[in-house]
This record gives sequence, C-alpha cells and structure tokens, in this order.
Amino acid sequence: MDLVRRQSAATTAVLTMLAMLAFAGNSILCRMALLDGAIDAASFSNIRLLSGTIALMLLLAIRSNARNDAVSGSWLSALMLFLYALSFAYAYVDLGAGTGALILFGLVQVTMIVSALLAGDRPTVLQTLGWLGASAGLVYLVLPGVEAPSAAGTTLMAVAGVSWGIYSIRGGRESDPLAATASNFARSLVFVPLVLAGTFKSVHLTANGVLLAIASGAITSGIGYVIWYAALQQMKTIQAALVQLSVPAIAAVGGVWLLNESLSQRLLISAALILGGISLALLRKPRA
Repeated sequence: MDLVRRQSAATTAVLTMLAMLAFAGNSILCRMALLDGAIDAASFSNIRLLSGTIALMLLLAIRSNARNDAVSGSWLSALMLFLYALSFAYAYVDLGAGTGALILFGLVQVTMIVSALLAGDRPTVLQTLGWLGASAGLVYLVLPGVEAPSAAGTTLMAVAGVSWGIYSIRGGRESDPLAATASNFARSLVFVPLVLAGTFKSVHLTANGVLLAIASGAITSGIGYVIWYAALQQMKTIQAALVQLSVPAIAAVGGVWLLNESLSQRLLISAALILGGISLALLRKPRA
C-alpha cells in the first residue's frame, strides 16, 4: 500500500511539473506574439481555442478506438476557459509582464483558497507558512517592475485570474481529464463568433503569430490542461492554488533563455522563495 501511495504521489508530482511548464509556456508564447505585434489579441485567443480543440479531438478519437467516452465537461467550465483565454490576451496588451503575472496569479490564489475555505478545507501551519513564503517570492519578483496599471488591463487580468481559478476548481471534479478538457474546448468555440463579430475590422495576422497561437492552443493549452486536470484529482484545492505560484518564476527563467532577458540575482532569490514555499506547503505530516 505504501509503495502504491508513493507511486501515486510521484505521478502527481510529475504531472504537476509538466502542467506548470505548459502554463509558463503559454505566457512566453503570448508575449512573443502580442508584444511583437505578430497577431492581435482576439485572433490569438480564437486560434488558441480552435487549435486546442482540434488537437484534443484527435487524441480523443484515437483513444475512442479502445474505449467508449462518456459525455464530460460543462458549459460553465467552457465559459470560464473562454473568459480566461480572451481576458488573458487582451490584458497583456496594456499590462507589463510582471504586473499581469501578479494580478493573474494573485486572483487565482484568492479564488481557489476562498473556495476551499468555504468548502471546509483548512490550511495547516506548513501550508500557511509556504503560502506566505511563495507569495513573498512572487511579489519580490514582479513588484519592482510594476508601474501604475491601466484600469482596463487590471480588470481584464482579474477576470482571467478568477476564471482560471474557477476552471481549476471544477477540473478537480472530473473523472476523465482528456474527455473533459476536449469537451470544454469544443464548447468554448460557441463564443468565438461573438468575438469575431466585434473585432473583424482589427484582425491582424502574420505567419509567425498564427504559429505561436497554434502552439499555445494545441500544446501548452490543450495537452497542458489535460495534464493539469489529471494532477488536480490528487490534490486539495489549496495545494493546487499554491503550486501555480511557480509559473511566474518558470516563465521568467524561460524569458531569460528564449527572449534574451537578463538573469539577475533578484530572479534567483525569488525563484528560490517561490519553489521553497511550495515545497513546504506540500509537505504532509508523517503517518503514525
């Protein structure tokens, strides 16, 4: 039994690490596309959702040859996914990367932890200390670059954070991560024509922008969210909220590697605080 438990914990850790890398990848791909003007925010979001749907449906079709898939996902989760994707892209038009990360993951934390508290889940002393340490690391990483954010950008990123928090909470209740994620992506396309109707005059596409949006949708979003749904089944809501604090640090390191951003002592210290705080919060008391 102990061996099975350790194997389950190891699997959850690997899935969580892969999901966090995918989330950080989304930030990097979005920065590449929007900050360079390779594509407009609405088109990036629409292509991201469409390519994610196609990739997931292909995976589901391959798997369906061996099993019957039950109807999964929900319209509420699909709406949260759509609101997150659209708000995320538009917010990064007005906000700096540090400001956006602070608002996004701050709201994700608040949403998920409030939900957990309302459901009767109480953080342990280690979880509280870990949350404080990880939060301090996140603030230390992004606060020095924070300028007065625009009201529109702040509101949009807050919507993205709350939407992603709700989407993650609901994901922990799904028994079939692939079917649920594929269904949510497919349902989210219902809202795309509404965006197209209001933004078709401002559409701006380049080959590079489209490829970045496809990569974001098919790989770091579609497949990444399947992995995240699978990991959520083995985590409490508070743990799931805390572990996402690693994304800004991972994205910052990715920015150094892929976007030629400078590697500073501040980045190293904040990454140590964030990852150390998460590790502390995920510790469990030994069984008697």
